[in-house]
Amino acid sequence: MDIDSVSGLAADIVAALTTITDPEIGGNIVDLGLIYDVSVDVDGAASIVMTTTSRGCPAAGFLQQAVQAAVEAVKGVTAAVVDLTYEPRWTPDMIRSGVFPVAARH
Repeated sequence: MDIDSVSGLAADIVAALTTITDPEIGGNIVDLGLIYDVSVDVDGAASIVMTTTSRGCPAAGFLQQAVQAAVEAVKGVTAAVVDLTYEPRWTPDMIRSGVFPVAARH
């Protein structure tokens, strides 16, 4: 896969993630700033780093599973790893206006 295809796949993953709604706040997890990183390598393996609104969030498992399923459903993704982190801690000022950077790994 060339770098343009990898970038396109990363963008498709972000688009898929915007369909997941945080059950507590009600917005999509990308615009809420819960997705910290999306990267894809040339083989189509995706890595997502995400958080929840709080360390004790009762929806953490649901959200992590929803992200895993959404990423795996994107055409071209060969594997997906979803890591949950609390560093940095999520705050409401992380809510985005829909702009999200994606990364391609070589």
